[in-house]
Amino acid sequence: MAHYLLFYDYVEDILEQRGPHREAHLALIRRWKEEGRILMAGAVGDPPHGAAIAFRVDDSDAIGEFVAADPYVRAGLVPAHRVERWAVV
Repeated sequence: MAHYLLFYDYVEDILEQRGPHREAHLALIRRWKEEGRILMAGAVGDPPHGAAIAFRVDDSDAIGEFVAADPYVRAGLVPAHRVERWAVV
């Protein structure tokens, strides 16, 4: 198992747009957390301009599956994202 960080960049008006998609987005995160694949997740900034999600998975392909299933991404609320290997000490 390896650790990865997923960084999301949000659209400028995320707080106004996320409402219809928020519960499904949080449910996806909860499910992956219960399965042990997400360690922690949260918005970045005040007001939020992005998010960071810490994963513990076999390889980064799993994170691509998460991104593809995320209601925020599907709704166009995440115009950019990146995945970084995380060397936990």
